[in-house]
Amino acid sequence: MENEKKFACAINCMDGRVQDAVKSYMQKNYGVDYVDMVTEPGPNKILASPELAEGLVENIKKRVEISVHHHGSKVVAIVGHFGCAGNPTEKEEQIKHLKIAKKTVKAFGFPVEVILLWVDGDWQTVELIK
Repeated sequence: MENEKKFACAINCMDGRVQDAVKSYMQKNYGVDYVDMVTEPGPNKILASPELAEGLVENIKKRVEISVHHHGSKVVAIVGHFGCAGNPTEKEEQIKHLKIAKKTVKAFGFPVEVILLWVDGDWQTVELIK
């Protein structure tokens, strides 16, 4: 592990348009050097309904575990975004999914802060109130 470098983790959509926005936000607001990306199409929807996607949720958990235990990530972001093909619902519905997804990720039991991020149509990232 690179002790001098700080990591965070983002459970992010696979949509390449959101990658840089999330990485920049995490680096600026959490003082990290690297952001491990755990990507799936519409991850907030997947994590909001773990009973429907049990294998995917377990796979996400394993990848977050690597980020936490091997890279020392102290914060995990769950991301939703405008125009998501994997979760093609309005912002309000996606935010509901994010809040439920946060409970799922907290239940993983890792010693991390879990935050929720929304990336808008201008590819600006905002953190949702805890």
